[in-house]
Amino acid sequence: MSNKIKIGLFGFGIVGQGLYHVLKNSKTVDAEVVLVCDLDESRKSLLPKDVYTQDPEEILNHPDINLVVELINDADAAYKIDKAALLKGKSVVSANKKMLAYHLDEFIEIQKKTNAAFLYEASACGSIPIIRNLEEYYDNDLTLSVSGILNGSSNYILTKIFNENLDYHLALKQAQDLGFAESNPSLDVDGWDSMFKLIIITLHSFGVYVHPDNVFNFGISNLSPHDIQYAKEKGVKIKLVGEVKKSNNGSITMFVMPKLVYSDDSLFSVENQFNGVVIEGMFYDKQFMFGKGAGGYPTGSAVLSDITARAYDYKYEYKKQKFFQELSYTDNTLVEIYLRYFDDADLALFNFTEVLEKYLSQNYKYIVGKISLSELLKIKSQLMERDLFIINTGK
Repeated sequence: MSNKIKIGLFGFGIVGQGLYHVLKNSKTVDAEVVLVCDLDESRKSLLPKDVYTQDPEEILNHPDINLVVELINDADAAYKIDKAALLKGKSVVSANKKMLAYHLDEFIEIQKKTNAAFLYEASACGSIPIIRNLEEYYDNDLTLSVSGILNGSSNYILTKIFNENLDYHLALKQAQDLGFAESNPSLDVDGWDSMFKLIIITLHSFGVYVHPDNVFNFGISNLSPHDIQYAKEKGVKIKLVGEVKKSNNGSITMFVMPKLVYSDDSLFSVENQFNGVVIEGMFYDKQFMFGKGAGGYPTGSAVLSDITARAYDYKYEYKKQKFFQELSYTDNTLVEIYLRYFDDADLALFNFTEVLEKYLSQNYKYIVGKISLSELLKIKSQLMERDLFIINTGK
């Protein structure tokens, strides 16, 4: 692209406004926001008259705009905008993790045809440059696993529960009051946000795209005092962790679940709204990355990094897909879980291959056992409707 970056910006919320201010008042990169498209007319007064528009086509058809920066929450609208821009040969920067998780495979093919670039560092772990590192530093087939705390809202809640003895609902309200969690927090606390990020990370770790329908996720919204007591008695914390692992037979497996995290684990000390990612590989053992995973400034810094990268014609090469052994995704793998339940009808959902521990009382019951990930996927849609809780024991 030309050295001068002319941007069409979709979305003028907290991140969009921060980005506009930085680009207008700093010399970080030779870039100019030509047009801003936002449907909230109250934001019109924040911009010069000739910069604001409510018509996406003004940006998509503008002859001078060579980079579309899309920062909107609506995944369906983001998909339409980003696809249209790429098909017109305009490069795109996005932060929409849900949209990417559902359409990454399609966008890779479009990039091949149009030679436009699609960058999305801000979509996974905020200020942590996980995607760029997986693309450039770990551009080999030595990676064995990537695991991490990928959602700041749920991590803030769990931190308050374990460090300050707050109950779940009070910790959630505090997270909402501070702006870490939405009024409808399901995306964060039920593991969806972490799952979308894990799909993106998996593509850049192993070159494998897995559709969200095929990934098991279970969150923390059913966490009870019994589960907290179980973890504390063992001297461990519960963290919501997404992980993807490579096996010896040329396949990978992935899931998002609450996990028992021990004091010698790097994730044990990742607290509040911070994210942490552990990359494990042959010869280099474990590498740990830590930083703020959400918020206007962390997300904005990642968006700015992508814009700066485009000034040097940077684009993802998807090297894992091009140059190394093709891996497959499998859910035919055993995981060891703790299952807390009250009703025996709930237990009947779970087809354990081996039961290692069992506890029964008048107040609650739990089982520790091994179960196939494929069995968990079969009952995924029923789990949140029932009063039960699952934890990956990490064994």
